[in-house]
Amino acid sequence: MTTMAQASVMRVPEGPLQTAGRRVVVVGAGASGAAAARLLRAHGATVVLSEEKADVPEAAALRAAGVAIELGANRAETLAAADLIVVSPGVSLRQPAVAAAIAAGVPLIGEIELASRYLSGRIVAVTWTKGKSTTTTLIGRMLEAGGLPVTVGGNLGTPLSSQVAATGPDVVHVVETSSFQLETIAAFHPHVSVFLNFSPDHLDRHASIEEYASAKARIFENQTAEDVAVVNAGDPAVMAMAAGGAARQMRVSATTPVTPGVSIDGGMIVARDAQGTATPLVPVSAVRLLGPHLVEDVVAAAAVAHVLGVASAAITGAVAGFTGLEHALEPVAEVAGVRYVNDSKATNVEAARRAIESFGPGLVVIMGGRYKGGDFRDLRAPLSVRHGRVIAIGETAGRIAEALAGAVPVEAAPSIDAAVERAAAHAAPGGTVLLAPACSSFDMFDSYADRGHRFKRAVARLAGIGTGESSGTDSGGT
Repeated sequence: MTTMAQASVMRVPEGPLQTAGRRVVVVGAGASGAAAARLLRAHGATVVLSEEKADVPEAAALRAAGVAIELGANRAETLAAADLIVVSPGVSLRQPAVAAAIAAGVPLIGEIELASRYLSGRIVAVTWTKGKSTTTTLIGRMLEAGGLPVTVGGNLGTPLSSQVAATGPDVVHVVETSSFQLETIAAFHPHVSVFLNFSPDHLDRHASIEEYASAKARIFENQTAEDVAVVNAGDPAVMAMAAGGAARQMRVSATTPVTPGVSIDGGMIVARDAQGTATPLVPVSAVRLLGPHLVEDVVAAAAVAHVLGVASAAITGAVAGFTGLEHALEPVAEVAGVRYVNDSKATNVEAARRAIESFGPGLVVIMGGRYKGGDFRDLRAPLSVRHGRVIAIGETAGRIAEALAGAVPVEAAPSIDAAVERAAAHAAPGGTVLLAPACSSFDMFDSYADRGHRFKRAVARLAGIGTGESSGTDSGGT
């Protein structure tokens, strides 16, 4: 059944957008919205940037580029008068002015759909619930090592609209895509799609898990038999979603050999064709990431690079030189024999579970924030077998304590600094203090990155108290 929002998206015809002289309203003035506004101006559109906040950091520069800016509210009359609406991923389609424009039949697309209309190179689109940033980054590094011209961005941080100037027939655009971005596509067409795992998330934005799944599955809908879908053979939900697409499947697994596909055999990531002939891609010993589940991300990235013709030596070099992303199982410091690890990007229950399972006994987990869905009771077993303890913060502290009662000790802390201090008091030498929130950051912090930076600063202060000097571990700033 086609939703009203999808019907509004489908009113935008395929092919190059005719924007010259048209009135386009961009809703949301974050990085994606600002990049979309600049792209539209460059193609002759009359652009209004609509933002609910009272201030836009780039306001002066955008106005100088000819973008009109409306602050303080998304005005229904502005959106209703548009020839086209482009929404930033942070803007809900249920926002009243947006919903009214959709109901009135105003054509609407998202920022990655807009940008994709101006790309001449191939697109690699990466989406799933946990691990897509690591895989997106690693794919980019593998392709670059293989001599391919490449851009990397999307939900990862650099808007696709800002990369249009770098496009060309030989360029590969590696794009991390969220459910928020995929729900507003129309003709977005990845040559390679990548989907590894699915679990409940973003239920503070999506009305149901079915709606979330439907948005994610759209990554496959415009692919043809000439395209490739890299999918996790061990995730039934992903395999069911991919079954509805036309792309050729490249199955991957970090635990079970697959033929054809890419998997691990005898300490080597290998690609097997339909006849079972194996091509070695990269030794597992080259992987330098913390957490066994991240090996799955490396297998998927290697599969994409192999599909695009990158040599095994280049794939191995990229893997050996990659130590992970900030805020993704990031080692921070060791203080008094206790290891501190920052996984602020673990913003849902499944991500937190995978992080917890990366460590042994003696684990203290700092957890909590704004609830996004999922069941904290799923963490009882992995925490219990590790004799774990939880320091709960934020809006969900009480909910976490209730869900974990009787499994592990839980205590609340009023701030990230207090949480680190209490975790240090409980942690024993040889143990680990892990920030794995299982929630979004927006109750106490500006972003997951802000949360991670503040955790690292708290650990640095702790290290200074213990050693008489700063650990120097806070590399990110604010």
